Amino acid sequence: MFSEVVSSSPPWVMNLISSMILIITLMIVLVLVLQPGKGGDNSPPMVTESIVKVPFIGSAIEFGKSPMKMLKRCYDMYGPVYTIPILNQRLTILLGPEAQEPFFRSPDEVLSPQECYKFMKPVFGPGVVYDASRKNRQVQFQSMSNGLRSSRMRSYVTKIEKETYEFLKNWGDEGEVDLFQALSELTILTATRCLHGDDVRETMFKEVATLFHDLDHGVTPLSVFFPNAPTKAHRLRNQARKKMVKLFSRIISERRANRGKTDGTDILSIFMDVKYKDGSKITDEEVTGLLIALLFAGQHTSCITSTWTTLFIVTNPHVLNKVLQEQNDVLGSDFDAGIMYDNVNQMSYLGDCMREALRLCPPLCLLMRKVLKEVSVTANGRSYVIPKGDTVVVSPSVSMRLASTFPDPDTFCPERYGPGREEHKIPYAYMGFGGGMHSCVGQAFGYLQVKSILSILFREYDIQMISNEFPECDFEAMVVGPKGDCRVRYKKKSNANRI
Repeated sequence: MFSEVVSSSPPWVMNLISSMILIITLMIVLVLVLQPGKGGDNSPPMVTESIVKVPFIGSAIEFGKSPMKMLKRCYDMYGPVYTIPILNQRLTILLGPEAQEPFFRSPDEVLSPQECYKFMKPVFGPGVVYDASRKNRQVQFQSMSNGLRSSRMRSYVTKIEKETYEFLKNWGDEGEVDLFQALSELTILTATRCLHGDDVRETMFKEVATLFHDLDHGVTPLSVFFPNAPTKAHRLRNQARKKMVKLFSRIISERRANRGKTDGTDILSIFMDVKYKDGSKITDEEVTGLLIALLFAGQHTSCITSTWTTLFIVTNPHVLNKVLQEQNDVLGSDFDAGIMYDNVNQMSYLGDCMREALRLCPPLCLLMRKVLKEVSVTANGRSYVIPKGDTVVVSPSVSMRLASTFPDPDTFCPERYGPGREEHKIPYAYMGFGGGMHSCVGQAFGYLQVKSILSILFREYDIQMISNEFPECDFEAMVVGPKGDCRVRYKKKSNANRI
């Protein structure tokens, strides 16, 4: 029948059919050519079946559509170590503390982040973080660590407190607010004052915030594969980075001309004086890139974490009562005295609430490294060798909800970190801020910032969610935040019922 229809069709139909057959044939050949090679005899098991019944590319479609569901499905079928073929790539997945150990212990010379995160170069700029040489990157990370030492962060609490109270003046005595949006605004305010400095916060904040918005929205799923695709988002991103470099170059020049007239506690002061191991000085463009990188990482993780932590606390009355009791124990009733660095460190239960929110809803659902040298991994009594060229992936979103590590894993339970349990101390189990050699350098600042903000929020207001449905994790976003109704109703406490 088909041959009869073809033979009686006009020439243009014949040409169209021929073109379609050619395109389909080329696509099949391309997919076959791009199929990843097999590993050695000791390689992890290969995922050969997908719930998406499309030949050759079913796994790629399933992974792109719902990666967390696929990783958990394959964990149940293959165990904690397995490989997913994605076109010409091999993604080797490591789930659970034992399997994840090599990921967090291996140096960059073995498992390299650089190849996986090159798509961030247009945002941070050339020579910054994952575009820098390993030696220069070590210096850059060390300068970040120096800027976030406790001796410097002691002054940050007062700055965060000031910004928070100024921000809350706009709330009034009672009302409704989108918590995620509000805390996103407050996070960038506090981060700018602490990391960029008072001069930037007080004279250039609106300009910096606008440029950061364009940089932030210039990272899309398309950017991962085509970071320089000619899209509007990429064009605005590139313009924003150039303007940001120009802006901070002026600030750096003014600071150098007025050396000693700023308090010198912000991290910009440290970045300005960085020297690499070969003796060369850091450029203004690289300083700007480091500031962008630090703000980029901290802004997302802190506002997302503070939102989740607040929502979990206010929807668990017994947790809220313990949080308020701890505030009273640490700070008493003297609200005019303000909070100090040591006070924030004493808020251990509030910190456990934050830690538990990060376990249930980590902002980064996938962490990746490129295998430069083959790696051995052992899990459940079996040993595997991951070949050079694979991309190794760990998933905080999946691993931190394994019942074998965290009993009753879907329940919000800050007590799991307390004496007698301390589940987060199982090596390589907890990944709220990474782990091992790859722990986040901003972890201490993140805890300080979120705990300081939430301490004020819970002491000043009664808060309750408006919706009866708790938000879900938005796995479609580059950084996983809440998806759903985050509106809360708040009412300012009187002096008599504050705590």
